[in-house]
Amino acid sequence: MEHHSFPDTSIPPAYGPYSHAVVAGDFVFLAGQIARDAVTGRLIDGDITAQTARCLEIVSDILKTLGLSLADVVRTTVFLSDIEEFAAMNGVYSATFQAPYPVRSTPQVKMPFGALVGIEVTAYRSPHTKRQGPQEGDS
Repeated sequence: MEHHSFPDTSIPPAYGPYSHAVVAGDFVFLAGQIARDAVTGRLIDGDITAQTARCLEIVSDILKTLGLSLADVVRTTVFLSDIEEFAAMNGVYSATFQAPYPVRSTPQVKMPFGALVGIEVTAYRSPHTKRQGPQEGDS
């Protein structure tokens, strides 16, 4: 298994003792991301659409660092602080992902730091992407 964190990048640092991503075989598991500013580490100002866009930007940046893209995502979990915000979140989400879409779960939860949304994903490394991105020991 490969564990990856990305200090000194546009990816906000982890708040606690966890990796941004873990590569296990053909799968890449990303930690849930909330809409944080890369410089301050604080939650960005903005409504559900702004926060959803920022979460997906962070996820995309992590995937890109590993030689992957949103097209490689097979599963997402979108955590909402208020399920009534589903339609607004879904508008940003559906504009970001392309068909065929990953499977998705969208539970309502109490989010840390007052976040409105958090997104975690699992991606699949197909044979053509396995040799791209950082190699073991690069983190």
